[in-house]
Amino acid sequence: MAGSLADWRASRLAALTAPDGWLNLVARIDLAPGRYLVGAAQEVRLPSGPELLGTLDLTATGASFARPGKDPQCFQPVPDAFPQVQVDPFLLELHTVAGSPALRVRDLTLSPSVKLRHYPVAPAWAIRARWESFAPQASEVAMKDGSTACVTLTHRATFQHQGQTVTLTPTHWKSGKPMFVFRDATAGETYPACRFLFGEDATETGITLDFNRAISPPCAFTDFAVCPLPPAGNILPFRIEAGELAPQRHR
Repeated sequence: MAGSLADWRASRLAALTAPDGWLNLVARIDLAPGRYLVGAAQEVRLPSGPELLGTLDLTATGASFARPGKDPQCFQPVPDAFPQVQVDPFLLELHTVAGSPALRVRDLTLSPSVKLRHYPVAPAWAIRARWESFAPQASEVAMKDGSTACVTLTHRATFQHQGQTVTLTPTHWKSGKPMFVFRDATAGETYPACRFLFGEDATETGITLDFNRAISPPCAFTDFAVCPLPPAGNILPFRIEAGELAPQRHR
């Protein structure tokens, strides 16, 4: 696996505190297609900023935003994220889940911080698991806000723990890597809803699951994120004392 754990943790912290990270998210506003005035005193009400930031045009195929007296700017696609446009002092994002759009707002004037805490490094929890593909299966996963999302399952990872076979199924993919949403018996010490783990170095038959790189989901850092919950098979009855503990929020 490329990179040391220390370097990986530094990159993780940098991503969280970046302008498009999770720590400066200040609003998520569900919307239907239409034209909206946006600002601190408008129908789409922002928690700060000018009384009128501008006009949002939202269609079934995309969105644009126009400052007063300015030409519209289209929301632009972003790798592994949702379309965005910067309208100072905010970064606006068109967040669509199960076909339902919402406007996510990041305040670029904030300099948030967070303290990431971890279990001691546990080499035994860096596992080379069996990696199997199967015929695509449509499935629904529950989301933390009570909604559901449709996903397509294509792979499973299996390994042995205390004489038992454990099977984890990735429900999402990011940057070509499978994302496992799981919960284990450390929930409460770790973020209670779930943790995320990205599989590494996958081949046709094997994949590395390094639980020292298990992370808290976005909803551990902000109330404006919508996170998936683990499928039943990814809820584990034993403790995995590796990876991130529940975060302590700071502004």
